[in-house]
Amino acid sequence: MSDLDAVRREEPSVSPGGGTWINEDWAATILGLVLLLLVITGVIPVGLVP
Repeated sequence: MSDLDAVRREEPSVSPGGGTWINEDWAATILGLVLLLLVITGVIPVGLVP
């Protein structure tokens, strides 16, 4: 078995605390949707959005 096969078969690491975590792509998506919702509802004025 080559080293490359060994790397492919490793299980993904789990956070030591056992809790779940959000990767930065999902965090950015959620933040963007929250900001969009705030603009649509009028909490953030349209003039502040470029």
